[in-house]
Amino acid sequence: MIFVAGVSPKTTVIDPTARLCPACGLARARLQRVDHYFSLFFIPVFRVKKGDVFLFCDRCNRPVNDRSGQLEAKREASPAACAVCGRELEDEHRFCPYCGQRR
Repeated sequence: MIFVAGVSPKTTVIDPTARLCPACGLARARLQRVDHYFSLFFIPVFRVKKGDVFLFCDRCNRPVNDRSGQLEAKREASPAACAVCGRELEDEHRFCPYCGQRR
């Protein structure tokens, strides 16, 4: 008798609402979580481990941590404002993420 079992990861989108990516400045980041499931004959049976929630940007194609102290310090250090809408911008943004105007 052959018995095929194992643990496999499964990525789940927690909130499909697009959020601003702190790396690229576009609204392409979504909340996701990677859970690990026990699989029997390649069919997920039950969840073994619940993963942490993180932001994943579709454009950057990588997870983005917007809760880190580095990004918060960087935001406080560069209070540049958009010339059209007046909202604060980060230094790495070429375009305003709110109105689309080029810097």
